[in-house]
Amino acid sequence: MKRILIIIGVIAVVLLAGYLTLRGITKSKSPEAVAQVNQNGLSIRVDYCQPYKKGRKIFGGLVPYGQVWRTGANEATVIDFDQDVFVAGQPLAEGKYSLWTIPSQGGWIAIFNRETGQWGTNYDQTKDALRVPVPVRTRSRVAEQFYISFVPDNEGTDMVLAWDKTEAVVPIRKRDK
Repeated sequence: MKRILIIIGVIAVVLLAGYLTLRGITKSKSPEAVAQVNQNGLSIRVDYCQPYKKGRKIFGGLVPYGQVWRTGANEATVIDFDQDVFVAGQPLAEGKYSLWTIPSQGGWIAIFNRETGQWGTNYDQTKDALRVPVPVRTRSRVAEQFYISFVPDNEGTDMVLAWDKTEAVVPIRKRDK
């Protein structure tokens, strides 16, 4: 019995070391980041990973048009709202969601999914809480690394998803209960 416990312990240590090594490698290529806003009584936090362009064609290439994208790298991006909001004019309840998008040349679809904690390629459409179209615009300068930021608005904020020469703008507004 003691020998079996030792073997199980060794296997557990090897698996943990492998996991930590793999995590360290992926995080060095697409580091973790946090985007947050706290203004006018609205608090939003986004936890995501930031891939680099590295000379690649991003939208319509690495990130195909018309397909669900994890909106970052590694684990699925997670967005947390401290209150009920309107996203692109549609109601969304407070809470944590994974954030997905479907990029296209003329506009994107932003997806807020009830499942969180999954790897960024494990998307389950049946758990979508909201899908909304959002506008895109062309950047004058290339963003080498994907990033998420917030631009204040009197009634809320605009969440900007930027990479390469593209920005998708997700309007988020406070919602009275």
